[in-house]
Amino acid sequence: MLLAGAACLGGGLLPWPAFGELAGRTVPVLAFVVAMTVVTELVDDAGLFRVVTDRISALGRGRVFLLWLFVLALSSVATAFLSLDTTAVLVTPVVVLLAVNARIPPLPFALSTVWLANTASLFLPVSNLTNLLAQSNMALSPLGFARLMWAPAAVGVLVPALLLWLAFHRDLTGRYGPQPVHPAGDRTLLRASAGTLLVLLPALVSGIAVAVPATAAAGFLVAMFLWRRPSALHWSMLPWRPLMLTAGLFMVVETLHSHGLTEALAPAAGTGETFPDLLRLAALGAGSANVANNLPAYLALEPVAGSPLRLGALLIGVNLGPLISPWASLATLLWHERLQSLNLRVRWGGFAVAGLVAVVLALPLAVLALWLGNGMP
Repeated sequence: MLLAGAACLGGGLLPWPAFGELAGRTVPVLAFVVAMTVVTELVDDAGLFRVVTDRISALGRGRVFLLWLFVLALSSVATAFLSLDTTAVLVTPVVVLLAVNARIPPLPFALSTVWLANTASLFLPVSNLTNLLAQSNMALSPLGFARLMWAPAAVGVLVPALLLWLAFHRDLTGRYGPQPVHPAGDRTLLRASAGTLLVLLPALVSGIAVAVPATAAAGFLVAMFLWRRPSALHWSMLPWRPLMLTAGLFMVVETLHSHGLTEALAPAAGTGETFPDLLRLAALGAGSANVANNLPAYLALEPVAGSPLRLGALLIGVNLGPLISPWASLATLLWHERLQSLNLRVRWGGFAVAGLVAVVLALPLAVLALWLGNGMP
């Protein structure tokens, strides 16, 4: 995809002024993605996610339902503050292994992480790359973004959780025995990682450009690992493939906009801010995400959104909607890779049907929450 974008630029299809504007907007976002990937990989290597799940296991007091509620909370918080990819890649394995060790069917726990990785990514700008792109157009602070999106984000957590409970309530009752504790190999690195997150998380919603605290946190943790465990540092922890894919998508979609994509999509997207207008835009975003992927769907439709409220509806579509096709969200594909490494099989047919039910129920309710919470224009 990066080669396709470069070809568009080199062949003159993407004008240089448009490329310069695109780069000025997206390079800081991509820098943030790289820095946060390094942070989460090193925090995981220090054992923090394993320690958290050990604590959750203890707090569950042997009750499966209570343990599942804590897993929902962990998935939501990790998604909101550390991004949906973190939940898909790092939270999923420890949660699934927790269920396996407790002799609980792991499928409801695995589905909880992937559904909330997508649907809980409406809370904050840093939750999803699409949010960071939208925030720059909305001209909102992180807290302003949260005030706009908190109600649809809450719907995005509660509706999937209710559906999972209805589908798996037999597996989510009963009790489990005491679970083994996994002591950290290096307590200095563990404390450094925990302290870094305690400082980083509020910094990400402070209004400072998010790439700044993320880069500082990544630099500090790299220095700590160079001191304590240099063998853990390797170039493969950088997200090369997603980075090249994302950069290429930015360039290809910008090329299409330069040749009339906005005008072609405008009739389908509409223009108003009534509930039917917002639902129409959100449904178009969800459908486009499941046909292609949520990032190009957002990039294609962003120019026809036009206002913070309409951008919020578009985010509902492209963030909450990708629960049907496996390629609708990169997080879903990464989640599936982790499940395969754990020898846990998921049938894509059943996944799509369940996801369709969740989207059909949750998307209109989330749009309604957005509309009611912001003035009912």
